[in-house]
Amino acid sequence: MKMKIFIATMAASAVLLGTALLYSTSSSKAPEATFVLLDGSLRTANDFRGKVTLVNFWATSCATCVAEMPMIVRAHEKYRSRGYETLAVAMSYDPPSYVVNFASTRKLPFAVALDNTGAAAKAWGDVKVTPTTFVVNKRGNIVKRYVGKPNFDELDKLIEELLAET
Repeated sequence: MKMKIFIATMAASAVLLGTALLYSTSSSKAPEATFVLLDGSLRTANDFRGKVTLVNFWATSCATCVAEMPMIVRAHEKYRSRGYETLAVAMSYDPPSYVVNFASTRKLPFAVALDNTGAAAKAWGDVKVTPTTFVVNKRGNIVKRYVGKPNFDELDKLIEELLAET
């Protein structure tokens, strides 16, 4: 219990400072949550098999999320031709009209999902802090979890390594 409180306190402090806490995972399987995209289509983690995927839980009311979005777009555009996908998952408290407007006005070039019920955030480790970003390898395993804004130079290196894997 004390460890959970410590981790929660550190995560909150990191987010307030605009930095990310990096959680290395033991290559756990990405959950099979269903994502409802803005166009009404459905996706699951299984749909991204064979690709390196960044899953970003965010909110339009989150200043850090808004500030990091151009870097997420840049990474998507840089790597998508090599088998890289991005999925931005708006939190359940984010009004759908705000998410649609944000995605539209910024011409986000990747899939954006609405998590109206919070089921996806719950399935992905009960995500509550935004931004929370997961990197999933081609085999569908979560290899990194960032709480707060990632160091994008380090993230680029990780993406390069994962794209090189067979």
